[in-house]
This record gives sequence, structure tokens and C-alpha cells, in this order.
Amino acid sequence: MNRRNFLRNSSLTGLSITALTFAACNETPKEKFTTVSDKPETDSFELNEATIDALQEKMKTGALTSQSITQAYLDRINKIDKAGPKLNAVIEVNPDAISIAMAMDAERKSGKVRGPLHGIPVLIKDNIDTGDKMMTTAGALALTGNIASKDAFIVAKLREAGAVLLGKTNLSEWANYRSTSSSSGWSSRGGQTKMPYVLDHNPCGSSSGTGVAVAANLCAVAIGTETDGSITCPASVNGVVGIKPTVGLLSRTGIIPISSTQDTAGPLARTVKDAAIFLGALAGIDEKDAVTANSKDKAATDYTKYLDANGLKGKRIGVDLKKKSKNQFINRLLEKNIEILKAQGASIVDIEFVDKINELGSYEGTIFRNEFKAGLNAYLAGTNHKIKTLQDVITFNLQNEDKAMPYFKQELLEASEKSKGLADKDYLEALAKGRDVSRKIIDDLIATNKLDAIAGITMGPSCSIDVMYGDRWGDDFLTQPAAMSGYPHITVPGGWVYDLPVGFSFFAGAYKEGELIAIAYAYEQATKNRKVPGFKKAFLD
Repeated sequence: MNRRNFLRNSSLTGLSITALTFAACNETPKEKFTTVSDKPETDSFELNEATIDALQEKMKTGALTSQSITQAYLDRINKIDKAGPKLNAVIEVNPDAISIAMAMDAERKSGKVRGPLHGIPVLIKDNIDTGDKMMTTAGALALTGNIASKDAFIVAKLREAGAVLLGKTNLSEWANYRSTSSSSGWSSRGGQTKMPYVLDHNPCGSSSGTGVAVAANLCAVAIGTETDGSITCPASVNGVVGIKPTVGLLSRTGIIPISSTQDTAGPLARTVKDAAIFLGALAGIDEKDAVTANSKDKAATDYTKYLDANGLKGKRIGVDLKKKSKNQFINRLLEKNIEILKAQGASIVDIEFVDKINELGSYEGTIFRNEFKAGLNAYLAGTNHKIKTLQDVITFNLQNEDKAMPYFKQELLEASEKSKGLADKDYLEALAKGRDVSRKIIDDLIATNKLDAIAGITMGPSCSIDVMYGDRWGDDFLTQPAAMSGYPHITVPGGWVYDLPVGFSFFAGAYKEGELIAIAYAYEQATKNRKVPGFKKAFLD
């Protein structure tokens, strides 16, 4: 999850909202808001910005093999992730990656190509089980040595599709559900992940390593997970595409949980098309995750059929024009993007809803506390690890405080341990007043205004890394409404503020992924905002 939303709504903290304003990032304004740094790029990596289609074409012609592509990405990880500039995005590489790639090459040579992901290297967030030699730890020292006995459902889908499991990405520990003063992208096992455009800036979370790895060309595509903003936030601030699907489109079996009502996995990629390809490979009904039954006859196996450069023509797009930033550059970027939507044939409908949904965010704390304890205890009970309960995690952290909790503590874990369970009346009331009401607000808004999607700035640009006092996120526009309702949300590179990426978002009702992909693709093709990161050392350099 994205800790800033919980921090804003939680009664566990006495921090004021004013402490989280954009100005708290301590960044000196510049008269520049849509351009990237004028410094020349020096990154000459051979696979920079390579798409799935381009890699498939290279393998088809024999110019490259899955083995050579996989080796190139492994070398890339060694060069810039583990050495300078040391992004810290990958927590572990797969020792079997080359052997998987060789097997995919052998299949291709024999005439068998499984599909668009055949031989394509992917990275997976370290809260997702892989039944191999890699650990699944959620970035926590407490789970070091946890080797899953089998793949998560979505990982099994990837293997069936012929993807090469390259490794696992670092994350905000416990998917950012540990402390109200955490630094996104930091875990006790993996350390602090750095944002590749400006290294002293925060990559956001909890899918921090996933967003950074995709942005920095450490892989072709990658998987993140989201409870509230954990795909869309790191996608936004790292200048990539992120899709948070409808809860239930993708199975959660084999994923370390936070919330059974809001958790979902989803793709991060450098293009809408690659994200669409990846989404189709991941979707599927899983009998062990009952919510996925709702996707029957609603999920697609190929979301690329929705790609349409004219996908905005004739569309009615709702924008909350009253939800303004305190920062003039963000507001100008919104105005610029509204004009782009109009130029592509869309009609803009002035709506008001963000604050109404965000007011319901106070219920998230109760929902998460109860669901996290129940879900984590069930997950841990099914492992072969010595840590079997949430209380075991808390005890381990206290016994290893200097290493496990050197900067911030575990008040969210402790509060969750005190929760009363899924039959508690406060929990059931929070579900009814939070999730259910948010869905009704959005459904009514879309129906009344005949909207095809709701759009806006995803959130403000990245703030500075601060492991001592935690994140200082500012503007947060569209992550929470889609998360609370469980509805699909796609963010696309939307421009630049202070030479930092800012995402532009589209979301709609349940299982509207295809329609959103069409709209997002049209926007992407009209803007081409994606830029290769320059690994600038510090914001004020």
C-alpha cells in the first residue's frame, strides 16, 4: 500500500496534514514544468526502451536470443543496480534465469512459441511466491529464508506464457504496512531503493523496486502489487505505465497480503501496449481466490485488441476541476493535459468527487488492521518458515531492533495484532461505509454524467528520501478513489514538474480495463512523455 494515504486517514498518528504539503519536499521552485534535464544522456545500454514486440522480433530473426537478452539484463542489474549508481531496485536475481531462457530458446528453435511473453525477462515483487530458489520476504528480515513450496497463481501463469523470471524487486517493507513514518522503498532486507531520475528522491511505494527497475531498463516488464497507490504511485513518479486492475481480475493466491478487499497485483511497463500484453497473461480465474470468479466473462486474454490511437475520440472524460494543487506547475500540467484530451476528440465533464471519496478513507485503517492480521496469519501458517504469526513478526523485530527497525518502528503491525477479526462489527461497518459507499459514489457519478472514464494528475512529483523522518508526499489526486472502490486505474507518463516525472491517470468502473487501455493508449501516442532516466545524483545539482 501507499503509506501516505494511511497516514492521512489513520488515528495512529498525530501528524497534521499540513506536514505533508508539497512544500515539505524542501525543493527550490524552478520556472520549468514540462521538460526534462538538458544534460545529455550517457546511458548507452543496448536494450534501452526495448519493447516486448521489439525483443520478439529480434528473437524471431535470430539477432538475439532469450539467453542473450536475459544475460544483458543481468549485466545491467550488476552494473547500475548493484554498483553505481546503485539503485537497489532488485533484491535478488534468479539463479535459474539463464537456464529458463535457454529452455525457451530451445522451444523456439523447435518451432514452439508460446505467445508474446515467450523468452521475455520479467521481474517480480518480493511479496509474491515463486516456487524456486528465490526467497519471498516482503523485504522483511523476519522472513529471510522463506522459500515458497510453489508458485503464486500469477507466477504460474507467467511460466506457462514462457516468461523468464529474472529476479525479485525490493519494496517498502511489508508492502508499506509497518509504520506511519516509513520511507517508501526501504526494507530491512533490501535497503533503500532510489529513484533513477534523481537519486536522492523517493521512488514511492510499495512497488518501489518494480517501478524503478522498469524505468531504468533493468527488465522488459515487471509485476507490482497495490492496496492503495502501490502500483500507480511508483509508476507515476518513475515515469512508467502502471495498471491497477479491478480487484478480482488477477489472483492473489501466493501473495503476502494486506487487504483481501483491496489487494491486487498488476503490471508496470514502459508502454501501454507492453502493460496490456502483460495484463492478459496474468488474468485468470483461480479457485483458491474466490473473488476471481467475478471476472468470468469479463476478463480478456488479449488486451492489445483495445489499443486504438483514436481511443479518445468521442469519449466523455470526467475531471475534478475543483481539486487543485497548491503548486502552480502541477495545475498548469493538468490544464495542458486537458487540452490534449480535447485535441484528441474527448469531451471534458467537470465533476466533483475526489474529496468525497477521500473523506471515506478513515475507514481504511479499520479494514486494513483486521484484514492484514487474518490474511498474514493464514499466509504464514502455510509456509515452512519458523515465523508463523503476525505476533512472531513483531517479536522478531523487537529482538532484532537495531537491524530490523533502525529508522522507524512497527506501530501498524502492533495495531493490527490487537484487531478483533473479520467478524468484528467495527470492521463490517467500515467495509459498508468505506468500500461500498465509494463504489456507489463512483458508479452514480459515471452513470449520471455518462462518463467513459475519470482522469486527472495521478499525484505530485517525488519528494526527497528521508529514512529518519519518513515520506513527505504532497498532492494525491486519484490513487485512493480507485483503490477503495476496487476499480481499475491506469497511470501513464503525464509530463514533468521540477524535472521530475508526473503521471496522468484514467480510471472507471469494475472490469473496464479494456476501455481504459484504449483511452490511455490514445493519450500516450499523442504525448510521448516517457523519457529515459539520467541518474542525476541530487535534485539541486
